[in-house]
Amino acid sequence: MQSCLILSIHKIQLYQNLSTIVHATILQPISTKGEVVVVVVDSLTTIGSRQRPPMSENHNHHSKSSVITKINASYFRICISAGTQALLWKTVSEHYSHNSPSPSLIFRTIFKAGYFVLWCLTLFTLMILSLVYALKCVFHFRIVKAEFRHHVGINYLFAPWISWLLLLQSAPVFVFRNERTYECIWWLLIVPLVVLDVKVYGQWFTTEKRFLSIMANPTIQMSVIGNLVGSHAAIKAGQTEICICLFTFGMTHYLVVFITLYQRLSGGNHIPADLRPVFFLFVATPSMATLAWKSINGSFDIVCKMFFFLSMFLFVSLASRPVLFKKSVKRFSVEWWAFSFPLTFLALASIAYAQQVKDVAAEILALVLSVTSVLVFFSLLVCSILKIHSLVHKPILCFSTGLGSTNV
Repeated sequence: MQSCLILSIHKIQLYQNLSTIVHATILQPISTKGEVVVVVVDSLTTIGSRQRPPMSENHNHHSKSSVITKINASYFRICISAGTQALLWKTVSEHYSHNSPSPSLIFRTIFKAGYFVLWCLTLFTLMILSLVYALKCVFHFRIVKAEFRHHVGINYLFAPWISWLLLLQSAPVFVFRNERTYECIWWLLIVPLVVLDVKVYGQWFTTEKRFLSIMANPTIQMSVIGNLVGSHAAIKAGQTEICICLFTFGMTHYLVVFITLYQRLSGGNHIPADLRPVFFLFVATPSMATLAWKSINGSFDIVCKMFFFLSMFLFVSLASRPVLFKKSVKRFSVEWWAFSFPLTFLALASIAYAQQVKDVAAEILALVLSVTSVLVFFSLLVCSILKIHSLVHKPILCFSTGLGSTNV
């Protein structure tokens, strides 16, 4: 009897202690200090302490690996924007050197210094991105394969080669004193681009599930821009016939792509609102065609003017509809860089137009477009630096081995 009584008393005490613990757990906040989680019952008593699980030894490796997997070919648009800016500053500095009197020496110095800094920045950024993407191809080839099979991702595979070709064109004079060196590098860059042409253009009319009417979206113009940039760079390499060949490839498919996209068949449903800045590729293509044909013909003739006026019309059409991009600019992402390089291509075309017609209105237009493109570029550059974590770790296009893309 006595033992039963003692047992009952212990049970009552245990019940009271459990009630106190539960009451303290519910009403008292859990305070976290360092790596220890402490449940506070009162000022004198603490019940239990539990350490957080130790960080995995492979956490840093996993973090680096996740960065590599999230970087895709669309990030090379940053390098394209920087390369076009370097080309713009080079063009302006050369214009000052040949056409301005001696009092503008300070402006020539500023433009030359700014151009050289931009070119070095482009080279550094492009080397880093190329290294990261090369590591991705080696260690995560399945994700690259999923990117290649994706209807948007495959078009951005032209971006690395476009970036290097723009860097090649905008290089300072002392980098390629020997034209043979320039030509060899140009061949190394143009061959992979032509191989991609054969693959992409061929599947449009040979692969049933990848017909152009099914795959069409604004990013498909990246392939056309690649051909036009290659054509523009071919003149300095002394490859006039290849220049005409690449221009023919690009413009023939541009006509087909433009009509397909303009009719808004099924391609309009392939681009979500977050990717709408890519609509500015409509401006980039005819602007680059203007520069490419000028390099082929040797002068800014009527064909160049037709391309330039088309690009101006498309730019005004997009700029007058800011609501179209309302959702895509709510959160900063790499897609914002799609605003930069088309505008710079247009500025370069406007400078060539102003040099031909020698009209005040044309010069004002070229000045406005050039200043706007510079402001847009540096604004995006500052945003990218300040929000580098969001830029790298929260991509809109995120490819996986299973579904191709988790976002689009």
